[in-house]
Amino acid sequence: MTFPVPTPLEWREAAQKALKDRPIESLVHLDADGLAVRPLYAAANGVEPLSAPRPSDADGRAWDLRAVVEGDDPAAVNTAVLTELQGGAASVLLAGEVLRDSDPLRRALDGVALELAPVALDAGIDGPDAANALAVGAKGAPRAKLRFHLDPISAFAEAGGSPRPAGEHLMLAANTAQRHAGAYPEASFFLASGRVAHEAGGSIAQELAFAAASAVAYARAALEAGMTLERALAGTVIGLSVDQEYFDSLAKVRAMRLIWRSLTRALGCETLAVIEARSSRRMLAARDPWPNLLRLTAAGFAGGAGGADVVVLDGFTTASGRPDAFARRQARNTQLVLMEEASLGRVDDPAAGSWFLDSRTRELAEAGWAEFQAIEAEGGVIEALVGGVVQPRIARARALRQTAYADGSAQIVGVTKFVDPDPRPAPVEARPVSAATQRVCEPLRPIRFAEPHEADA
Repeated sequence: MTFPVPTPLEWREAAQKALKDRPIESLVHLDADGLAVRPLYAAANGVEPLSAPRPSDADGRAWDLRAVVEGDDPAAVNTAVLTELQGGAASVLLAGEVLRDSDPLRRALDGVALELAPVALDAGIDGPDAANALAVGAKGAPRAKLRFHLDPISAFAEAGGSPRPAGEHLMLAANTAQRHAGAYPEASFFLASGRVAHEAGGSIAQELAFAAASAVAYARAALEAGMTLERALAGTVIGLSVDQEYFDSLAKVRAMRLIWRSLTRALGCETLAVIEARSSRRMLAARDPWPNLLRLTAAGFAGGAGGADVVVLDGFTTASGRPDAFARRQARNTQLVLMEEASLGRVDDPAAGSWFLDSRTRELAEAGWAEFQAIEAEGGVIEALVGGVVQPRIARARALRQTAYADGSAQIVGVTKFVDPDPRPAPVEARPVSAATQRVCEPLRPIRFAEPHEADA
């Protein structure tokens, strides 16, 4: 049995009939980057087909399922880490006071085979100290898959300052990477992340540009520290956020591969991109956390279908504090269902062949590259932050989204629409408050779009 394939004209006529007095052009809308999103895509308005698959995994898993474990007590963190790995996680991302020194970190990782289970760090501005502690804990095992995730740029941008000048923190990170590069050939060192721009309310192009500009800054610092360009780029992980808008999120991941390809070719050292997609925190609700499970599922789908090498889902209670064991299990099992039952990883590039997604990927890549060039024209990402170039642009993108939620043209389920008058709370652990630092520029503070509306509930 065959089905008729409607022509674009037939689609247009059907849409016009349904819209009645509204013109079909009313379905076209502009995003925060000024890119037009149309209601219908076809071969006539498509672009050259794109292919942006993730590199195949020798172990047969679609992507690295990375679990987040935050904590201060080494014994409790160790229990959580082992539970995550035994429950199906392939790697862990650690945060908290256990990263302060080699002894608590060693105890937190007791029983973890670092040659099999990568361990990544989320230590902010203290990344070099945490990296040194992890290197000591690995005991010089050359096959240890350490993910140092040195990212002083994001820490500087979020705080609007740092204990030392930003350039010094950058070189400290590069020197730390150089010191451990010989002992750990399978390690990665830098996290060139655009997440700080996203979490502050930035657009997709701004997030992509921030990640690319951070990668260039780390590569330059690594060269100055004595690393080869090839080792610096191969040791860089790209960090992106994925949220409930899964078409845009998966197109974002694919666009980053195109940008990385162009960037490394321009540097004369083409390498494959390694992308860590982590769930957005700005999309989460605190008053009623349970709908976050749906948002996180959509984000996980976007990361998996978009071809991320690593997918990290935060707990559904992250907006209120540190997730407990139940929230961590939900985050882990969400990915397992997507990977094993939904079979998202059985196709190299599930988005390939879609006129809309190919077009959206290309447009986001071009917009992100233009933003990246604007940052580089200011002298690089740190200079652009200190000079106040990045922050106003992100503020404008944030204001557009906030206005849409305020006037009702966009909705947040469970917050602005279908609000539960008596939500069930979920347990969390208190998260320590970060110490204040002296500002040298306007900070890119993380926001939650739901927060202003929760105050009125």
